Amino acid sequence: MRTPRTFVAAATLLAACGNAPAGAGAPAPASAAAVEATSPSAAPPPAQQAAGAPAQAPCGALGCLAFDTPAQAFSHVLRSGPRVLAVGESHAQQGAAGVPSATRRFTELFLPALAGRASDLIVELWAADPRCDKEQVARVEGEQRAVTQAQSASNQGEFLALGGEAKRLGVTPHLLVPSCEEYDAIVRAGPDAVTAMLEMIARLTAAKAKALLGREGAAGKMVIAYGGALHNDVAPRPGRERWSFGPELSATTGGKYVELDLIVREFIGDSESWRALPWYPHFDREGHPDKAVLFNPAPGSYALIFPRAEPRAGR
Repeated sequence: MRTPRTFVAAATLLAACGNAPAGAGAPAPASAAAVEATSPSAAPPPAQQAAGAPAQAPCGALGCLAFDTPAQAFSHVLRSGPRVLAVGESHAQQGAAGVPSATRRFTELFLPALAGRASDLIVELWAADPRCDKEQVARVEGEQRAVTQAQSASNQGEFLALGGEAKRLGVTPHLLVPSCEEYDAIVRAGPDAVTAMLEMIARLTAAKAKALLGREGAAGKMVIAYGGALHNDVAPRPGRERWSFGPELSATTGGKYVELDLIVREFIGDSESWRALPWYPHFDREGHPDKAVLFNPAPGSYALIFPRAEPRAGR
């Protein structure tokens, strides 16, 4: 659920957005038109649904609220007007065909509502600088594959579609471009390579977000960071502080930072990593199956659990 995530499609998106180092990534990047073609059909903004007070009902501890639609829950999350919206997801795994992923739902349901409100989107995908040693890059990519092999093959196209749709809506997408020194450091880390990757993702995302926030004329616009539900933690668990950019960006924005984890209820398991999440013991899967359930475990921290993909028979 919370592993490093990169794809060769990163180079295609970077080339289309015009923010790639010269020659980065795949040998034959697609044109901007090809990237645009991967974007999902524009969904109508959920503003109509959130025009009045959202239909919501208390559903338990940790500020739990059940909403009629995910759009209403998302509108509730944005009430504070964050400068940084840090979205983390539960990655779709192999065998999840037929269940829309968190990436797809964010792209289709939520991203249109951010048009005009957000200036930039940082996606947790990497693109290699072509000046870096190809053998070192290949070794790092091998480490990545070892920890992402259980993820759904559709993830690549859906992250690409997210960037393409953001661009179409006027939100500039950005990928992470590690330096050659950072690739070397991951290789030197040996058995701790995954930890080095996690730390690098947090560091690069924080640096990129701070640069975007500091641009002239950036005031009032939101920066979105989208990736795994680990790096956005505003209060990381002990021992994982270096894996998260949450505390740094919260301080940079004077607290105008929101951590939002997107959870597909069909993906929720019974592993140690799931049980460690603060909302897990308070979530009743059968209590509100057709509602969007929103937990607020701490100030500025939310977990939004989507309704199940298919309604009950006869509903």
